Amino acid sequence: MENFNCFILAFFVALSFSGMDVGLAARHLLQLSPLPSVPNLPTPVLPPMPASPTLPQPTLPTLPTVQTSLPPLPSLPIVPTIPMVTLPPLPSIPLIPTIPTIIPSIPFLSPPPGN
Repeated sequence: MENFNCFILAFFVALSFSGMDVGLAARHLLQLSPLPSVPNLPTPVLPPMPASPTLPQPTLPTLPTVQTSLPPLPSLPIVPTIPMVTLPPLPSIPLIPTIPTIIPSIPFLSPPPGN
């Protein structure tokens, strides 16, 4: 277990030193003088795209029409009305007896009379 603790300590020490190097490198980059600007390079000129050819439009044949006479649909049957059902009243729920919350006082004996 001791070796594992030493390994963790060494890892954190190495990690902290690596962070200092990164911080110093960032400071050096910020302190650099501005770099010379890159001259504008000529942009290449692309040739124009050729025009797309027009495709011939095919003539579509017309769909044949079917002349069939269908018999008329039968009328829907009439749904009979259902009589309303009245339910008997629900039985009454018996009352739960209540527990008295007042505690009756206990009569104490009076002390004997003193002489």
